[in-house]
Amino acid sequence: MAALFLTVFIDMVGFGIVIPLLPFYAQRYGASPDEVTLLVTAYTLTQFVFAPFWGRVSDRYGRRSVLLVTLAGTAVAYVWTGLAESLVMLFVARAFAGASAANVAVAHAYVADIAPPEHRAREMGKIGAAFGLGFVIGPAIGGLLAAPDAAGVDYMTPFLVAAGFSVVAWVLALIQLKETVTGAMREAAAQHATRGRLASLAESLSRPWLGRLIVLMFMTPFVFSGVESTFALWSERALAWGPVENGYVYSYMGVIAVLTQGAVVGRLVRRVGEVRAIQIGALAVLVGSVALPFSLALAPLLVSLGLIVFGVCVTGPSLNSLISRFAAAHERGAILGIAQSSSGLARILGPGINGYAFAGLGRDAPYYLGGLVMIAMLVIGRRLAGLPRGDEAAARSP
Repeated sequence: MAALFLTVFIDMVGFGIVIPLLPFYAQRYGASPDEVTLLVTAYTLTQFVFAPFWGRVSDRYGRRSVLLVTLAGTAVAYVWTGLAESLVMLFVARAFAGASAANVAVAHAYVADIAPPEHRAREMGKIGAAFGLGFVIGPAIGGLLAAPDAAGVDYMTPFLVAAGFSVVAWVLALIQLKETVTGAMREAAAQHATRGRLASLAESLSRPWLGRLIVLMFMTPFVFSGVESTFALWSERALAWGPVENGYVYSYMGVIAVLTQGAVVGRLVRRVGEVRAIQIGALAVLVGSVALPFSLALAPLLVSLGLIVFGVCVTGPSLNSLISRFAAAHERGAILGIAQSSSGLARILGPGINGYAFAGLGRDAPYYLGGLVMIAMLVIGRRLAGLPRGDEAAARSP
C-alpha cells in the first residue's frame, strides 16, 4: 500500500499543478466559458471510454503493467499540452491525458486485491488521500510557477514540471510496485474476455444492488465536476481572482480531501457503515453547493467548498468498497472500471451542462443544479437499506 500511495501522490502533484491554469490557458486561445468546460469534458470523455478497458486489461495482464503504461502516457500528455499552439491541439492533448488518467479503477482494483472487504473503504480512502495530498502541493506549485495575473502566465514551465512528476511516479512504480494478479485470476479473466463492453455493462447493471451502486457513482462526480470546471470562472467574476488565488483554494480543497480520506473515512465507515456514510456525504455536498453562491467572503467560501469536498471524499471510497464486494477476483478491474465509467460519464456531462448553465443562467446556476442532484442521491441512498455486506455480497458475484 505504501508504494501505491506514493506513486499516486507523486502523479497527482503533477495533475494539481495543471488544473488551476487550464481555464486561463484555454482563454489564451480565445475559448469561451462553455468551451473551457468542454475542455474538461474532452479529458473525461476519454476517461469514460478507457476506464473499463484498462480495468479489463489489468485483469488479464496485471495491474502493475497497466499502471506503468498509463503513467508514461500522462507524462507525454503534459508535454503535449504545454506545446499546444491552438485550441484544437489543446483539446487533443487533454483527451490523450484523460485516456492515460483512466487508471483510477486499476488502482482501486489493486487495493481490493490486497485488502479484506471490511478494510477496503479505509484503504481506498488512503488512496484518495494520496490524490488529495497531491492536490495540496500541486496547485500551490502551479500558482507559484505562474505570474500573478492571467495575462502574463508562463504556461510551459508548469506543464514540464508536471511531466517531470509523472516520470518520477513511473520510476517509483517500476521499482516498488508488486503484481497482485495471480495466474489463476488471469486464466479466469481470459475465459470471460469474449464479452463485449456493452454486454459487460448490461450484465453488471442487471445484478441486484450493483446497478444501483453504479448509478450512485454518477452523482457526486457530476456535482464536483461542475464546481471544478466553473469555479475559476466564478471566482474571477465574483471575487476578481486569478491563477494564484485559485491555486491556493484548490490546495485548501486538497487539504480537506487528505484529512477526510486519510483520517475520517475509515472511522466513519467503521461506526455507521458505508450506506450511512454515503448519505452523510450527499447531505454535505448538498449544503455546500447551495451555500456557495452566497459565499462572497473568504471564510464562508472555505466552509462551502470544504463541505463539498468532504462529501465527495466520503461517498467515493464507500461506494467503491461496496462495489468491489460484488466482483469476483478475476473481474475486479472490469467491474470497478465500469463503476469509474459511471463516474466518468458524470464528468463528461457535468462540465458541459454546468458550463452552459453558467453561460446561460448565470454564474450561480451550476451550484443550485448540484443541490438538486444531491437531493436525488439522498432519495436513492435511502433505498440501500438491506444491502448485503462482506462475504454475503461476495458470494453473489458470478
